[in-house]
Amino acid sequence: MSITPNTDPYALADEISGRHMIDGALRPAASGAVFNVVNPATGSVIGSAAEGDADDVDAAVKAAKRAQKEWAALPARERGKLITECGRRLSDHVEELGRLIALETGKALRTESRVEASVLADMFLFYGGLASELKGETVPFRPDMLTMTIRQPIGVVGAIIPWNVPMLLMALKIAPALVAGNAVVVKSAEEAPLTVLRVVQIMNQVLPAGILNILSGYGPECGGPLVAHPDVGKVTFTGSVETGRIVTRTAADKLIPVTLELGGKSPMIVMADADMDKAIAGALGGMRFTRQGQSCTAASRIFVHADIHDAFVARLKAAVNDMVMGDPLDEKTDIGTIISPQQLEKVKAYIEAGEKAGGTANRCAKLPDDPALKKGLFVQPVIFTDIAPDAPPAREEIFGPVTCIFRFTDYEDALARANDSEYGLAATIWTRDLKTALDASHRLEAGFVQVNQNLVVQANLSYGGIKSSGVGKEASLEAMLEHYTHKKTIILNMG
Repeated sequence: MSITPNTDPYALADEISGRHMIDGALRPAASGAVFNVVNPATGSVIGSAAEGDADDVDAAVKAAKRAQKEWAALPARERGKLITECGRRLSDHVEELGRLIALETGKALRTESRVEASVLADMFLFYGGLASELKGETVPFRPDMLTMTIRQPIGVVGAIIPWNVPMLLMALKIAPALVAGNAVVVKSAEEAPLTVLRVVQIMNQVLPAGILNILSGYGPECGGPLVAHPDVGKVTFTGSVETGRIVTRTAADKLIPVTLELGGKSPMIVMADADMDKAIAGALGGMRFTRQGQSCTAASRIFVHADIHDAFVARLKAAVNDMVMGDPLDEKTDIGTIISPQQLEKVKAYIEAGEKAGGTANRCAKLPDDPALKKGLFVQPVIFTDIAPDAPPAREEIFGPVTCIFRFTDYEDALARANDSEYGLAATIWTRDLKTALDASHRLEAGFVQVNQNLVVQANLSYGGIKSSGVGKEASLEAMLEHYTHKKTIILNMG
């Protein structure tokens, strides 16, 4: 049985509105409550989501717990085959999922949403092929004893995901957890609940009932009870530092492990010998302007050598000015909208704070003039120059299309300033000099460092931060083994 793709996002949003996926079935919240899902490009309501609470959490976790033992008893390669089949089916739904996520998040279809849907499918194909790697070791303890280790699943995993790239970030959590033999309960972001629900619905055509469940709702009423539930043995969370601390405290009371992917204030160092064309393209992509800067890895602090600073700023401004802002579902659109009115006000407040601190806010790209988009949550990208290093936009994560460019003359000074942050998620260095590249790669305080490129998260590249940017890794074999299994030591006395 398979679901036929529906590329009309409005009809699809209406079709799946107002429900969770629990124990293999779409069902309303126990209370019957719902909340609106709004198109940020127009301000119109496109559907609703079930407003989950502790009763819904309990139902989902109990379903997961019932199903998990039988799932774990399947040979690992059989689980892998099922996850691979999920990936294949999701590949058939790329256009459908891309259009729906563009509608509910305001991310442009061509530059962002369709790409995310494609990477989503690839992540399941990647992890499905890793099932054979769930293996232990033999240990040379004593000749008369057979000593070995095995990998076993944790049980029920609670996964809490954000709204900026919800499909991909959900896949980073549920694919390794499922292949490892766990059952999963996902709590979606209230701003973007529909597309991830559709993903889980598609996967439930392949998986046994109860193995993968998803709830929508608000943090305190739905996310909190999920983390605190006594039958949840592991929590994986992507979101803000503040919420990450709350999740960690609750998990600590239960003595269960957590994986956290939190914020970032990623530096980009451009040396005088850098390839200017590559560096400009890297700043455009690295700042995630096509995602409206709504990314933990956004290159929001750019350090440019004085010899090329002015030329770099001029070319970056021109490149951003050439980008088209408009309807996210229009193939001509490069840049869509901010996710919510609250986030839009936050971004505007940071821009105002930067100007008050003496920075020059270079506003780029033209706001859309389509009357149908007059209520849309659009904001012009801003490139700050001459801004103080201690100004709020230069220190704090904005999660909007705002970057700060700083001039430097001394490499050691640039490196020190790049590392002067509570965050440590991602960083890049741009140079033709191999010695500088290697030195910066070792000394930049970040979990994900690149030289002369600024790729987004990819399957098989270990991804995660240090300092306040989080705990643990994702997107790799390491993530599956270290974060979704526990190692058991077995000793057989042969004497």
